[in-house]
Amino acid sequence: MKIYTDKRMLVMLLLGFVSGLPFLLVSSTLSLWLKDVGISLAAIGLFSLIKAPYSFKWLMSPIIDQYSLPFFSKLGRRRGWAVFLQILLILSLIYTALTDPKLSPLMFVIFVFMVALFSAAQDIVLDAFRIEKFNSKEQAAGVAVFVLGYRFGLLFSGAGALFLASVMPWKYVYLIMAVGVLIGLITVLISKEPKNNKASKPYTLRATIVNAVIKPFSDFMKRDKWLLILLFIFFYRMSDAYVAPMAYPFFDDIGFTKIQIASIIKIYGVIATILGTLVGGVVVNRIGLPRALFVCGILQGLSNLVYVGQVYAGNNAQILMINIFIENISGGMGTAAFVAYLSALCNKKYTATQYALLSSFMGAARDLFSATSGFVAHVLSWQNFFIATTFMSLPGMIILYYLIKVKAIRNR
Repeated sequence: MKIYTDKRMLVMLLLGFVSGLPFLLVSSTLSLWLKDVGISLAAIGLFSLIKAPYSFKWLMSPIIDQYSLPFFSKLGRRRGWAVFLQILLILSLIYTALTDPKLSPLMFVIFVFMVALFSAAQDIVLDAFRIEKFNSKEQAAGVAVFVLGYRFGLLFSGAGALFLASVMPWKYVYLIMAVGVLIGLITVLISKEPKNNKASKPYTLRATIVNAVIKPFSDFMKRDKWLLILLFIFFYRMSDAYVAPMAYPFFDDIGFTKIQIASIIKIYGVIATILGTLVGGVVVNRIGLPRALFVCGILQGLSNLVYVGQVYAGNNAQILMINIFIENISGGMGTAAFVAYLSALCNKKYTATQYALLSSFMGAARDLFSATSGFVAHVLSWQNFFIATTFMSLPGMIILYYLIKVKAIRNR
């Protein structure tokens, strides 16, 4: 336990915080702001596309990993990139805060996209900074503290932002969020650059594409049923991904206040997700990966039906607490099993790149396909919308059943 008293752990906690902070500002927190100013459900759903940089950040990683920035490189390669990107992130949040989404929708979209872009690029740098700060024996502890900080960042930009929005205009909320990024900027400035961190010889564009995409993909394509595996990855969490952009507008529609959403959904929801992840890890360990994927997949698909019950219960906080607990613990279990599966798929020779590519493929379901959720919610009633999202889990489960049957998914 001595490792947790190391001063580097405080650095990891604060960097994890600034890594997690921006994500909800371009997703669920943003959707409630848009709902408040009268943006249609269809348009809110389309805003899911703005998170695309998170799905494609692996395309940016070769550049960030191999090049140093002029002027900023005086701080070191990692610290220079981190400071540069955090300055851009702060400016993007300020411009987002000062732009009216109703009066200047195009400029608002551009600034929000910039927040997502610089946030995704920041994640690349901070992950590299974290890895290079610890030796192999210390990595697990570093990751644990970084993820804890990430959760605090999500609470700040989720529950914290909603509490603030209940007493002040949204533009001031986002300005406060921009100030929050200063925590990361100051942390980087007072930290030391990782040792033995020299930029490798820059690749040509062709070599970058070969090393970042072609080699890892060609290796993955040697796997039996690889195309079906990719389809499974795309569909497995589709039901959860499709509901996400519409969750806050739904809660707002049935009369929950921002404080209720913040306290019940964000605080209790995060606790339930963490608990679900731990339970999912136990399930994988006890019954094996194939069966765990199947059980957790069924539970996370069926859990969307709790929202149908909420439609009929209306503005009932007690029912909402129960429903959020069920939905989040199921989602946490699904996440644990799914991350274990993605990790097992990776060839150790290409672990980082293959995991980034596979998780990005999963992210495409979240960020691209779910953009149509607003149109569907507008056409259907809320209860029919949630029933429809439950059926979206079927393609993934059918593919999973076949992959297990032909033994393309096995215990590792």
